[in-house]
Amino acid sequence: MSKVQKGNVIPALNLPATGDQHIDLKSLRGKKVVLYFYPRDSTPGCTTEGQDFAANHAKFKHQNTVILGISRDTIASHEKFRAKYNFPFDLMSDSDEKACNIFNVIKEKNMYGRKVMGIERSTFLIDEKGRLQHEWRKVKVKGHVDEVLETIGTL
Repeated sequence: MSKVQKGNVIPALNLPATGDQHIDLKSLRGKKVVLYFYPRDSTPGCTTEGQDFAANHAKFKHQNTVILGISRDTIASHEKFRAKYNFPFDLMSDSDEKACNIFNVIKEKNMYGRKVMGIERSTFLIDEKGRLQHEWRKVKVKGHVDEVLETIGTL
């Protein structure tokens, strides 16, 4: 699986998502797409990040931008997480790490002194033609959504 690079078209990607659907990124051509990868449903940082995206959903929509969250959690877990916090966007399940590998977000992390492989919080901005325009890695949640919105405004 090739790693996607800035300026390149995103490879075909079709994942199960909330709302009993499969989302194919190609079907979103004509809109900008914010793909944000997060480690785990219902954890403090991931909840705050989702709430920040939700609070700014109208601003993204106004800029013709779709928000999609991705983690390795199951659709059942995503449905609970999305419902609990009323997220107005879909969450996609990447249990086989297909998207994680395309975007190279699986990294070695320290968890209570043990080394584990997990998702490094990362966000990717895809333009209307399906090309990767910007990426944020090792994302710190505070202020991140504002930065993404600002970048979309420059496209």
